[in-house]
This record gives sequence, structure tokens and C-alpha cells, in this order.
Amino acid sequence: VVFAGFTVETGNVIAVQHPGNIISVYKHNSSLLKHQGNIVRVGEPIAYIGNSGDQSTGPHLHFELWIAGNPVDPQQYIVF
Repeated sequence: VVFAGFTVETGNVIAVQHPGNIISVYKHNSSLLKHQGNIVRVGEPIAYIGNSGDQSTGPHLHFELWIAGNPVDPQQYIVF
């Protein structure tokens, strides 16, 4: 976990570093289950979905994927 904290706009946010210079970001959580510096193993929960932050429009998960410091379309990299 490279970031776990609160921002006014996006509420409880957690960002996870993956191999290949990839970072996944999860925003608007109701609470975080991991802290910065924690290692996350496959299948471990990292947060509870929520409605935190000024920019939230109701309970949901805002998911972002970043590669080499640039945002990318997750649908191009993950099979949903």
C-alpha cells in the first residue's frame, strides 16, 4: 500500500503498488482495512465500499489504474 488516507474530495482512498509500475486506486470508501506500507496478498480485502468525500454521488467504488504515472483505461488491462 503506497497511500491510505482521507482527502476532502475523494474521501477514504487506498492505492496499491503492483509489479510493472502499476498502481490501482480505490476512492470513496467508508473505511480502510490496510495502512500505508502494508503488503496486500491476493484475495485480502483492503477497504469497505462507501460514500465518503465531497465528490461522491452515493455508495460506490471509484477505481483507477495508473501505469508509469499515467492514468489508463482499466478495461484495456483487466478482464471484468
